[in-house]
Amino acid sequence: MRLFEKLVNKEEKIAVIGLGYVGMPIAVAFAKKVNVIGFDLNTKKIEQYKDGIDPTNEVGDEAIRQTTVDFTADETKLQEAKFHIVAVPTPVNADKTPNLDPIEGVSKTIGKNLTRGSIVVYESTVYPGVTEDICIPILERESGLKCGEDFKVGYSPERINPGDKVHRLENITKIVSGLDKESLEEIAKVYELVVEVGVHRAGSIKVAEAAKVVENSQRDINIAFMNELAMVFDRMGIDTQEVVEAMNTKWNALKFTPGLVGGHCIGVDPYYFIYEAEKLGYHSQIILSGRKINDGMGAFVGDAIIKKLILANKVVKKAKVVILGLTFKENTPDTRNSKVDDIIKRLNEYEIEPIVVDPYADPVEAKHEYGVDLVPFDMINDADCLVFSVAHDLFRDMTIDQMNGMFGELPNKEKVIVDVKSILDKNEIEKNGYSYWRL
Repeated sequence: MRLFEKLVNKEEKIAVIGLGYVGMPIAVAFAKKVNVIGFDLNTKKIEQYKDGIDPTNEVGDEAIRQTTVDFTADETKLQEAKFHIVAVPTPVNADKTPNLDPIEGVSKTIGKNLTRGSIVVYESTVYPGVTEDICIPILERESGLKCGEDFKVGYSPERINPGDKVHRLENITKIVSGLDKESLEEIAKVYELVVEVGVHRAGSIKVAEAAKVVENSQRDINIAFMNELAMVFDRMGIDTQEVVEAMNTKWNALKFTPGLVGGHCIGVDPYYFIYEAEKLGYHSQIILSGRKINDGMGAFVGDAIIKKLILANKVVKKAKVVILGLTFKENTPDTRNSKVDDIIKRLNEYEIEPIVVDPYADPVEAKHEYGVDLVPFDMINDADCLVFSVAHDLFRDMTIDQMNGMFGELPNKEKVIVDVKSILDKNEIEKNGYSYWRL
């Protein structure tokens, strides 16, 4: 009997390794069809899941309470599974080179607990060649088994968009690949259990790996183009958003907008591609240039804040700047690689210690990752400048009266509003006489 059939008949189990914003929704989805083990080294996270708490807000507490996933931090439980899905992070080092420590570490863990007849599928973003050249040798060494004979390997890049309630695992086409035709078909059938719109069978593991880094590099480049336009239009005194609105009336406009580019994918994946290209003697021009532009946007916004404070006759060092939003994108608690931190660092250069408000973010993570002590909304009452850095719905819905309450007793012309995400009504803000700037 094939592994797929044994999984469906609940004679074998799937193990999902890495239960973050990607792995946990995958585990919950598969658990509706087959028996699933959910493994993560973070014991605190495992306890939260066992208590019915979803710290990611991806599926919600109710779904966690109802799921049959066997959450564990005990790696020996992996021996009970035959189909392993790897969803650990693949960050970059300080010098922007790939940090493969997590994926190498998890390969060792799986290898030590791998049994004959298993399939291991990597979902973590890597440059082409990592699965076959780095992961497989580790699996073989740790298990004493031979890949292709005793176990198979595949690659299926994650495409989950944290915080997105429309584009979900079920309705995003899944790229799948395998070491050979047999493993490809087996992997495809397993994923088709939960991906309603179907899968795309890539010709090889390297093709699937490349597709992941390229699709995010493409978005990165397009956003970099808009960011460069925003910097130029700022010097010209032209409102970028008005230009974008006019441009988007054309049928083939791509509808990208300027902004901060962080997170675990778009702000990271291009560096994996650049790294491998340079190893082969090719120095990236377009992709690297896009990365440099996007990595510089936090500083650009920080300088814009300083300029608006000066024009509003503020003493810069004494100005009380409140940043609304720390997560890397709206309506999610995910703070990984948040470029809001670049704004904070730029303001620090001017001896400004901004106050940061974000009810979505985890205060412990904010302190650990960025040294930021999050402040509750109701403690803000005498700000000189409000910086809307993340487009949380809570911030989008703020009224003029709520903003005034955060400013306190100031003439409107001295109230500075910096709208990084262009979520406010420009006409209303300017009608009330505020000093307003948007990216």
